[in-house]
Amino acid sequence: MTSKIKITFLGTADQIPSRNRNHTAILLTYNDENILVDCGEGTQRQFRKAELNPCKITKLLITHWHGDHVLGIPGLLQTLASSGYNKTLEIYGPRGIKQRLEQTFELFGSKKELQIEIHEISEGVFIDEEEFFIQSAKTFHGLPGLAYSFVKKGLVRIDKDKMKKMKVPQGKHLQDLKEMRDITIDGKKYKWKDLTFKEENKKITIILDTLYDKSFEKFAKDSDILICESNFSSEIGEKAEEHLHLTSQQAAEIAKKSDSKKLILTHLSQRYEYNLKEIQKEAQEIFKNTFVAKDLDVVEI
Repeated sequence: MTSKIKITFLGTADQIPSRNRNHTAILLTYNDENILVDCGEGTQRQFRKAELNPCKITKLLITHWHGDHVLGIPGLLQTLASSGYNKTLEIYGPRGIKQRLEQTFELFGSKKELQIEIHEISEGVFIDEEEFFIQSAKTFHGLPGLAYSFVKKGLVRIDKDKMKKMKVPQGKHLQDLKEMRDITIDGKKYKWKDLTFKEENKKITIILDTLYDKSFEKFAKDSDILICESNFSSEIGEKAEEHLHLTSQQAAEIAKKSDSKKLILTHLSQRYEYNLKEIQKEAQEIFKNTFVAKDLDVVEI
């Protein structure tokens, strides 16, 4: 049995929060990694509502420097400092975030007693670990911005049932099997293919505030879950373009053309608070497997 990827929607509002929706924040959990994507105002309180410990955060990915995506950072850092956070917090984001963060630290003094590493990144893979990698792509929202994909690698795994059935003992030779090498034990040869299985990649793509761009189709290609902003319905598509945002139809087009398996809409305008079916139905006409996220929703794959 392998570890799942867990996604917690801490905030799903647009720039103005509503009674039921907090500013944007998405927590992606995999094994010991707790990766927070954006940190809108009130995010640390959402952690409490979700019964999650913010001191477990390992990385913060910033999509762009707009208030509804970053104003929760000072308070979160002060809470971490006051709670004995003992990790190195890695912060990633587009060009310009280092200066803005340093100014924030100076203003609020929230870097005190914390180990923080800030990385300004561009497009491409910027984290590559044994079991996963994270890549970014350019967004189009009037200032430097990034979309993100988290990809759990389809690794070779040991099939314990087959090991038991074929009476293969435990030992260092298991690493050889994982590296797709046959092994020999007491003169008997075992093929790695007979004792292992290959997982499929699992991909989560997050595209927030941006105009539509064809490049997203390639970036989100074969996503198991595409999380996409849906600030406007197509009825007011001209307003979406004016404010550099996507419509629900455009989000669905990205999902369809990228061959994604599931689309989750977020960053919703309060104008649709009591008519979410309008946004969902509009997207489902293009991409059937579409859902609208609510605050504190949890999805696992």
